[in-house]
Amino acid sequence: MSIYRSNFADYINKFVNYRKASGSWNVHSYGLNIKLFDHYCADNFPDQDLSQEMVDSWCKKRDTENKRSCYSRTQIIRVFIDYLKSRNLTEVSPAIPPIPERKKYIPHAFSKEELIRFFDECDNIVPYLGRFPSVLRKIQIPVFFRLLYSSGIRTTEARYLQCDDVDLEDGILNIRKSKGYDQHYVALHESMKKILIEYDETISQLQVDRKYFFESKNGGFHSRYWVADNFRDLWIKANGNETRVVPYDLRHNYAIENINSWEDDTFTFSDKLHYLSKSMGHRWIESTLYYYSIVPRLANTLQEKTESGFNEIVPEVAYEEE
Repeated sequence: MSIYRSNFADYINKFVNYRKASGSWNVHSYGLNIKLFDHYCADNFPDQDLSQEMVDSWCKKRDTENKRSCYSRTQIIRVFIDYLKSRNLTEVSPAIPPIPERKKYIPHAFSKEELIRFFDECDNIVPYLGRFPSVLRKIQIPVFFRLLYSSGIRTTEARYLQCDDVDLEDGILNIRKSKGYDQHYVALHESMKKILIEYDETISQLQVDRKYFFESKNGGFHSRYWVADNFRDLWIKANGNETRVVPYDLRHNYAIENINSWEDDTFTFSDKLHYLSKSMGHRWIESTLYYYSIVPRLANTLQEKTESGFNEIVPEVAYEEE
């Protein structure tokens, strides 16, 4: 029995099935918000087909929410409308989303000692005897966070990695599910490739015929809360809770470490920037330029090495990736 009650419930069911089949459905956020939208339309516009009034009234910013929460609440409705329009099933247009407030979070600058203590905690997880999820955590956590640290991939990309996406022979990750759905490839360091091979051999004995490289106890990929909660727990044990640190900071660290390694090197700036940008899955180089704002004194070094071309490559505009 369908959970949807609006006059266009069949369209919603087909849309949800399409998203699930493509591996891009989040039941906790997308599922709840589209269900609420459906019920709102059924209650306030009974027996009416999808209309612009329905969409605009639902997507209007509420007094109880900020722009970012409104954007998140209405995002799946915009995607749903785009799905219908691409199939000539509606003439309704997606509501114009509010522009979220600019994030003010400054990524944490890791010290070598902090990282050593953190990974030491990862390596010394003690599983509860006989509890399968605990055993999985012991095996997966040290590898998962080392992969984030060494490759710069997004936490979502790591969670969604399927076994077929990981080439253990050549050490290549096929990132099919990414921000903006841009497919790209990531070449692993030889040491990380070795770790993944050892992990795969061990985990395959516990999860036979698994689909996801880091699979949950019930099958499927881990939730973002699994990443955040484990990272926070291990970070506090290793380094205390005086500073705010999130898993995504490992991606920032990857970019900064790469950029800093260019300082005393004679290089073709555009080539190295291009390679880093593609490896990190950025659609535009401007997204990668964001990291220059958080690398001390790097701008002066780059200007010396690239002379007149620097101002053309790095315009005086504040970019933000996320």
